[in-house]
Amino acid sequence: VCWLAPEQTAGKQKPYMYTQGQAVLNRSFFPCFDTPSVKFTYSATVKVPEGFTAVMSATSWEKQKDNTFVFKMSQPIPSYLIALVVGDIVSADVGPRSRVWAEPCLIEAAKKEYDGVIEEFLVVGEKLFGPYVWGRYDILFMPPSFPFGGMENPCLTFVTPCLLAGDRSLVDVVIHEISHSWFGNLVTNASWGEFWLNEGFTMYAQRRISTEVYGLPYTCLEAATGRALLRQHMDTTGEDHPLNKLRVVIEPGINPDDTYNETPYEKGYCFVSYLAHLVGDQSKFDAFLQAYVNRFKFQSITADDTLAFFLEYFPELKKKGVDSIPGFEFDRWLNTPGWPPYLPDLSPGQQLMEPAEELAELWAADGLNMEAIEAVDIMGWRTYQLVYFLDQVLQKSPLPEGNVERLSKMYPKISKAQNAELRLRWCQIVLKNNLEAEYSKVKDFLHSQGKQKYTLPLYRAMWGGSEATRALAMETFSATAPQLHVNVQNYVKKILGLQ
Repeated sequence: VCWLAPEQTAGKQKPYMYTQGQAVLNRSFFPCFDTPSVKFTYSATVKVPEGFTAVMSATSWEKQKDNTFVFKMSQPIPSYLIALVVGDIVSADVGPRSRVWAEPCLIEAAKKEYDGVIEEFLVVGEKLFGPYVWGRYDILFMPPSFPFGGMENPCLTFVTPCLLAGDRSLVDVVIHEISHSWFGNLVTNASWGEFWLNEGFTMYAQRRISTEVYGLPYTCLEAATGRALLRQHMDTTGEDHPLNKLRVVIEPGINPDDTYNETPYEKGYCFVSYLAHLVGDQSKFDAFLQAYVNRFKFQSITADDTLAFFLEYFPELKKKGVDSIPGFEFDRWLNTPGWPPYLPDLSPGQQLMEPAEELAELWAADGLNMEAIEAVDIMGWRTYQLVYFLDQVLQKSPLPEGNVERLSKMYPKISKAQNAELRLRWCQIVLKNNLEAEYSKVKDFLHSQGKQKYTLPLYRAMWGGSEATRALAMETFSATAPQLHVNVQNYVKKILGLQ
């Protein structure tokens, strides 16, 4: 249960509270079997002070007199998906079964950014995976101190306000949370040790929807950035780290949150892609996914259930013994740590990656070839192509003297972006190149939000840099600490050697 002081909200006027149940935290909110293996319906009556509104992850709600709200969830869900928010929040319709919720100062931006978008994603999801069973799909834009990207609470996804880029350049991020409506919320991992059943299938579903909406090249490019994150994670921990298995042993007394990493997402995605590769026909595998959801909806299952159903659904593959092909055994996928034995082909993304790689090469050169640089028009590039370009520039940094200043002037679309993914990369480039003239952008970005994924890498970069960037880190942290989530505060203190 998170209690926010007014300065931790966007409006800075009133306090705010929200709950975050995943993985095993709702036991501090209400008595429950706090395990994903048990599902139940619930109802709740919440009385709040005047001037506040309560919302929950429920299929129906009504406001009664005395500022009392009554909620009912008519579908069985595990404890971690029950969520409550109380704050100064308002809503606006953005589709036939969707509205956005936010603090009053953000509601216009949220409506403008998401109007009509959610329904398009839901319709594609239904076409691929079967009916959307939760009734409404609302999105709640959380206060800036919310440390996560999104939380897929049914009927009411919580997301970071960082998704409000002002130009719809990050709307596709909600495809992941929408995909959880089938994988995770409807068919759920029975234990947190098999979290890949939630996240690997959701990554696969997200990329199927993205392929339908944005095409294969763009989806492959996004998947390539995911693969790079997995590579980075495994290089940091060592491939044979026990957390780099799909089936993780969580000992009694260990908090499942401490096992959280890229593996269940990206290695899980590779395993689901491998199953699709075994089938060899996308429409047949799509039909399997629908049958899988239909067979196990409202249940909590194990990987053994999933794989047994796969072999039962494709008896010809079972006959071939696909579960025990040397090097690709299902058992090896689940129980051996390390890099995925099979990687899906992302080569269709090359047509977007190559121009980005070539442009980064040009900017890393000693004498800038401005003619070649000006011949590349990046105005039509979407977020992940720009992200890929900036990741390449970051890898090549520090660049030769003066190059980053020129890059900044040439591409205000990047150096003055409101898109958080671009801002993160630009700040990392500024720090790696000691571009003191733009240190204020790092400070501004860290003042504007407290998402863990953006905050920690920047503090690590500052602390690993020069005297000046270390001073910047201390100064920024002392100014922003009160607006950060307590966990993020503690992580930053660790980086800065303050604890």
